[in-house]
Amino acid sequence: MHDANVTSSKAVFTVPPPRTMGAVNWLGLWELYLKEVRRFWKVIVQTVAAPVITSLMFLLVMVFAFGRQGVSIAGYPFADFLVPGLIIMTMVQNAFANTSSSILVSKVQGNIVDVLMPPLSAAELTIAWIAGGATRGVIVGIACLGVMSFFANIHIYNVWLIIFHGLAGALFMSSLGVIGAIWAEKFDHMAAVTNFVVTPLTFLSGTFYTVDRLPEWGQFIAHYNPFFYNIDGFRHGFLGQEPSQPVLGVIVMTALNLVLFAVTYIMIRRGYKLKA
Repeated sequence: MHDANVTSSKAVFTVPPPRTMGAVNWLGLWELYLKEVRRFWKVIVQTVAAPVITSLMFLLVMVFAFGRQGVSIAGYPFADFLVPGLIIMTMVQNAFANTSSSILVSKVQGNIVDVLMPPLSAAELTIAWIAGGATRGVIVGIACLGVMSFFANIHIYNVWLIIFHGLAGALFMSSLGVIGAIWAEKFDHMAAVTNFVVTPLTFLSGTFYTVDRLPEWGQFIAHYNPFFYNIDGFRHGFLGQEPSQPVLGVIVMTALNLVLFAVTYIMIRRGYKLKA
């Protein structure tokens, strides 16, 4: 009788075999992605509503300053021209902010290990982080479009270009946010990247104007600015302005996203500034 009880106890407490996840840990990838989405969704007033209000303030101030004078750009009223640039600028800035803040805060607080220890490969971490940041960018962009439609006419020339450049820009900046956060060791480093790289490049890429209004040296520099191709292609999807080069923009953004994804993957795989 005693031996039977022992056998029964052993059967109850037998350690189950390890779970086979296959080539991709889809469940882990999905849960990490949801974690990134829930992180910004819990403070939606700060992460979505605030950027939308800020972009709306840009629109109203610029329209009140110049739009009342009957200014038109590329054949469209000033407000209609501004809307696409403001939307994509807000999208990419928020995609960058999401990944950069999430990873850097985890590093500074010392809980980045909670993400690195689960059975997630470097590729799965890369995809989940980038997709989470891009999701915030897309949500902010849709919210901006809805709000600004009350203050300007929304023109649709090529919906596929709008979708492509919206996603490409959000993915691009989300990847850049991951890279910046992995490289940074404190918040000052991240602030330097934001203030001296991200903000100048987005503001000097044709958000508020067409680059053909710049002097020759300014146009030359603008064509080496990746944000120019993103904003130019996104605006072309709305307005279809002639100076745009949509095919070149698609090629540039696709190539840049592939390069940044590869760099992000390599940094995570090697544990650069992530593992002690």
